[in-house]
Amino acid sequence: MGSPAYSMLIDANDRKGKVIEEDAFLEFVDYARSVLSSEDKQEFDGVVDDNTGPGWSWIVSRILRCCIAYSSGVTAAILLSDLSQAWNEHQRAGASKRRPQCAVQLKRKHKRTRLPNTVTIDSIYEKNFLSENSILEAVVVDVFVIPGTNIYMLSLGDIWSSSTIDLYLHRRYYDLVDPENGILKQGREIFLTGCCLRITTEGSGYPRLLPTEYLVILLDENQDEDAMLLGAQFCSDSFSSISLDAFKDGTSYSFYARIESIGSLELQGKFSSLQRKQITLVDNDGVKINFLLWGEQVLLANIFSVGSMLALDRPFIASTIDSSTETVEELCLEYGSATQLYLVPFIHHEEQVCVASTQGRYHGSRLLNALGESQTPTVSQVTLPCDSRGSIDFSNYPFRPFVVDLRDKMTSISLYGVVKGIFRDRNTAENIFSLTIEDATGIVSVKLHFVGSWSLGRLGIGNMIYISGLTCYMTAQKRLEVSWFEKDVGAQVVNLSSLPALINSSCLHKLSCLSDLSIQANATHICHVRLNQIEHCHVDTRFSHALCGHFVNDRPDGHLECNFCCCTCDKEVMHTFLLKITLADKSAKVFAWCTGQTAAELLQISPVEFYELPEEEQAIYPSSLENEKFMVAIVNCKRERNGLCGGLDLGHDPVMWEITCALKCE
Repeated sequence: MGSPAYSMLIDANDRKGKVIEEDAFLEFVDYARSVLSSEDKQEFDGVVDDNTGPGWSWIVSRILRCCIAYSSGVTAAILLSDLSQAWNEHQRAGASKRRPQCAVQLKRKHKRTRLPNTVTIDSIYEKNFLSENSILEAVVVDVFVIPGTNIYMLSLGDIWSSSTIDLYLHRRYYDLVDPENGILKQGREIFLTGCCLRITTEGSGYPRLLPTEYLVILLDENQDEDAMLLGAQFCSDSFSSISLDAFKDGTSYSFYARIESIGSLELQGKFSSLQRKQITLVDNDGVKINFLLWGEQVLLANIFSVGSMLALDRPFIASTIDSSTETVEELCLEYGSATQLYLVPFIHHEEQVCVASTQGRYHGSRLLNALGESQTPTVSQVTLPCDSRGSIDFSNYPFRPFVVDLRDKMTSISLYGVVKGIFRDRNTAENIFSLTIEDATGIVSVKLHFVGSWSLGRLGIGNMIYISGLTCYMTAQKRLEVSWFEKDVGAQVVNLSSLPALINSSCLHKLSCLSDLSIQANATHICHVRLNQIEHCHVDTRFSHALCGHFVNDRPDGHLECNFCCCTCDKEVMHTFLLKITLADKSAKVFAWCTGQTAAELLQISPVEFYELPEEEQAIYPSSLENEKFMVAIVNCKRERNGLCGGLDLGHDPVMWEITCALKCE
């Protein structure tokens, strides 16, 4: 009961409704977690439990990764799609090498011969490649809709693989995934061909299958559901009942026939460029008809085998000759845009193959356990992994951690808060910085350990950051120390205040008026402003340290020094601006400063180009910016002690608001 994990859990529950932060980013994180958790909760018979679904820090990291990849902005649908796919793959990757249960059950009764071009899902992952004529003999593990979209996905497994792979379902099959009456559901076998592999470099990077039209659903005549489907839908029509005129008037047909022969590949057309494959079918009355495949459709022939029963729903019916009275011999079937195929495979009893399982069942630990049988639904408990030294891993903790929650022997902690102070530790030769972070519950100092030099770009006072990979431990003096090591897995620092995607994504921010700045000073405000009082605008070009973005100073010995990194940086400097300017909207005016890319965006010119202008042109250049409109991110950079504002010595001219990001409005 007194463990850090349990104490933190109770604190998190007690805080609900007490710690209120008007932060649109956090609100979207909570919304995304509720969406992702809703499907997981169904696994526990509808019991509402905060443990289901992904951890808070996992969602934040995924959202920020997407924002970094798409600086022009993201929508809620894009984020939910990425999160849903990544979470499904995360569960698959971490849920042990365990074959899906529906594939295990299918394996026990599997008797048919494996088709010649069949590939396994495991081999797709191993080779990161899938040829167009390959066949997947798959079983549906899950059917789901990407949250925020109407896109259906099938999660597929096979009897030879321990992995599953997701398929974007082609829209011609959407009527078959109806939750009530759809035939495409968990446990259903399908054959696929003509598949293309989608390998993403952004996001999760896991392969997925793009939509294919060439999907055949397998039926089992010994299963009541399938037998009823065949009897109700495919046994009333025969080849001799076909009327071409009736078909042209809108009549649709469904046939059930045996595959008698599969012809060889033919080339048609003047230049022999069009492929054709002829499948001869025989119905229960002994009447034969040809089923023709054209172009890419010939891939379907790889799925068929002589002796198998083929059910054709709504095939296209064509005449082979121009005649007013057609007979069956003068008609043929084709794979049309509305055609759907079902197959009852022929079982080669003399070739029964019993594939022995070669994969051991590895029972991986799920970090967020479901409610145990002995627990009541009203208690939410989290089970987290603990190492031999008693340190508890919070990487998959479901709640947002706060400063007040930090305890001894915590690892993989994430915090979301405002930078209140940052400086280089001068008492060591190592690259260690002390970063002070504040959230709604308190303030804490974190020691940042870098492998080499500072690597986080510009980070100033008042900036909102997300930091993951924190470790907490108690020193000999009984003082809690929080550390971050750049080399650790999962170590990340993202400056949200300078993230272009934040101001470009309406789902992640709420617009503020400039008058709100004084009311809620400890936040990053996104404002729609215009440049005002240009006559008081101050533009200066300086050198900054390329690694940290802070200004450099001339030393008496002629070298350049970065006071932030506390090092000489003669070869690591770049031209930058120091811009002080008045922003205005209908509610107020604010005098603010900025530097780097933000200043260049506001001035619509690079520091080098500005520096090369004659002094007269530099002096009058800002006048052209009067009333230009921008979307900006503004933070309070005032430090309570001394006159430093994020490394900028403002002396007797304090400017407490920094513009951390800007985007010109057309």
